[in-house]
Amino acid sequence: MTRNQKIALGCGGAGCLGIILLIVIGVVLSAAGYLALPGSTNRNYNYNYNSNTNRNSNFNSNLNRNSNNNSSSSSMSSDDKHKLFQAAAATNDSALTRRVWTKLGFLRSDGTPNEAYVQFVKEHISWLFRNGDFIQSINTPEKARAYVDEHIDD
Repeated sequence: MTRNQKIALGCGGAGCLGIILLIVIGVVLSAAGYLALPGSTNRNYNYNYNSNTNRNSNFNSNLNRNSNNNSSSSSMSSDDKHKLFQAAAATNDSALTRRVWTKLGFLRSDGTPNEAYVQFVKEHISWLFRNGDFIQSINTPEKARAYVDEHIDD
């Protein structure tokens, strides 16, 4: 083997090792997300947007337009209203639930829920988390119906 052949063989080997090294570096950079390989369309983007708006309002309105309601719910405490509302829902009786909603002033004259209902339901969600004992006490439709029957005329 001549000297020129040795040089050519050495340069060829070094060239191959250099190319292999570049390929390995390219794969590592691609896997780390720093380099996009040609033909690769699988890209992950992560955009985070945080927004915090704090609004406090107190909405109290008695929009009861049902003239058949002789009993006013204004004498009931907020807690009693939530208990009656929850018990009515637990009965699975739509007629009884509608009667309770009427008692609480949550229905418009056309029978659809009003704005007071929407506000009450928002408050009711947090009430649920604080009143697990009551919810457990009306855990059957029969117990719930008994509670409603006992308290609907309060």
